[in-house]
Amino acid sequence: MIPVYMINGFLESGKTEFIQYTIAQPYFQTRGTTLLILCEEGEVEYDAKLLKKSRTVVELIEEEEDFTIEHLEELEKRHKPVRVIIEYNGMWNCKDLYLPNNWGVEQQITTIDASTFPMYYTNMKSMVAEMVRKSEMIIFNRCDGIKELSSYKRNVKAVNPQAEIIFEDSQGEINEIMEEELPYNLKADVIELDNTGYGIWYLDMMDHPERYEGKTVKFVGMVLRPRNFPNGYFVPGRMAMTCCADDMAFLGYACKFDGAKDLPEKSWVHVTATVKTEKFAGYRGIGPVLYAKSVSAAKEPKVPVIDFSS
Repeated sequence: MIPVYMINGFLESGKTEFIQYTIAQPYFQTRGTTLLILCEEGEVEYDAKLLKKSRTVVELIEEEEDFTIEHLEELEKRHKPVRVIIEYNGMWNCKDLYLPNNWGVEQQITTIDASTFPMYYTNMKSMVAEMVRKSEMIIFNRCDGIKELSSYKRNVKAVNPQAEIIFEDSQGEINEIMEEELPYNLKADVIELDNTGYGIWYLDMMDHPERYEGKTVKFVGMVLRPRNFPNGYFVPGRMAMTCCADDMAFLGYACKFDGAKDLPEKSWVHVTATVKTEKFAGYRGIGPVLYAKSVSAAKEPKVPVIDFSS
């Protein structure tokens, strides 16, 4: 298999700068040809000396209809690359992307200009979602002076909870951007989560489990009992709209409760539980696990779906 590195992003989002930085690194100076496929031409041009030094050949595909398996196979025959980097056009539909059978996506990265993110997220929300949904890493650059980075992070995490998100300003990487005031008191004996609080808690706990270790939380959730879960566990959670009405996800963590098997699927419950981080079979690894102190019947909330799309 030929490894493919997909770099997504809208025009002038920093794709070229990221790729140039990558191929200039010592770890990238390996044997064999790198095929760099450009799907648009931005203002930043590639350094010819760097391309030669890194044994990188560039091919331009300007029209989406020309991005075909047949064309890609022709490029492979012409250059015989050992790896492929694709600087993909952010205005092209990622769903329509097909690669030759012997090409495999090794990593997908999305670059985002933080200064224009609100405009794209408001007007092209579904396209942004498609770009970040399968990306392992999302890089927000040009973050200087922007105070809404935490909300940007939540917007992206709602679509792709597993993604690594990096923020960069003119000085380099911003190590910590989640110091804003949370909509609940972390020092309270019981952290009570409303609609807004639940969504933020779910995402923040994924990034900062140490904040919640040993804490007690209380919320209203829908019952889900996955088939692969061991006896005595269920998932209380909420449905969330991550992009549009057709793009829904269930957000919840495993909860240990002796009466789990008696809870009707999709019923609503009040949950008060202690948070622990530990290895759990249902996760295939380590993750947050709730230990129920009490679980009781509840009414469906007036607004049952959490809206991350706004």
